[in-house]
Amino acid sequence: MCKKLQFPEGKIKKIIGQCITITGDDIDTDRIIPARFLKCVSFNNLGDQVFADDREELKGSHPFDQEQNKNASILIVNDNFGCGSSREHAPQALMRWGIRGIIGESFAEIFYGNCISLGIPCATSDKRTIQNIQKNILTRPERIWELKIKELSFHSKGFNYKIKIENGPLEMFQTGRWDGTSQLVAQTEKLNKKLKTLPYLNHFKDVKL
Repeated sequence: MCKKLQFPEGKIKKIIGQCITITGDDIDTDRIIPARFLKCVSFNNLGDQVFADDREELKGSHPFDQEQNKNASILIVNDNFGCGSSREHAPQALMRWGIRGIIGESFAEIFYGNCISLGIPCATSDKRTIQNIQKNILTRPERIWELKIKELSFHSKGFNYKIKIENGPLEMFQTGRWDGTSQLVAQTEKLNKKLKTLPYLNHFKDVKL
């Protein structure tokens, strides 16, 4: 995988890009990233292994191997996506492949939470709408779509769908609160001032034993 990726950070207002679709209900985390890859020391190379067993079985015809999908950034799925074990490796693998947003009928709760913590919005819509979106993507994989967070819309030329994102995550993406690291960096000055007031980090020379 030679993609040069920029990972999510700060406020997330919209995601623009091509779409890739995986059809079928109850796609679990072991299919997204097989258990043998959990031994990795870091997440860096997991993008190459996403859906590894499915891709091996389909020998190049899996959506994640098809040339027209190589630049896709929005994943369209069906019901109960990400069920099974709670491994963070699943959304990490998807993110490192290039996925920046997911739209489906529903998501497993822990997978959903892991996606939020990585800055990957997971939006939902009804079965008929999702199937319609998947059909349009398969017909025109080169089409560019836009997922708007605040407006709760997913659209392309000639198509406009309403989507749902839970209120808590919706507010977190709009304000950037999902991104704990960036929030800490933004508060560096305040943190340094606070550190100077902590007696157990300062004035050790004044302590008499």
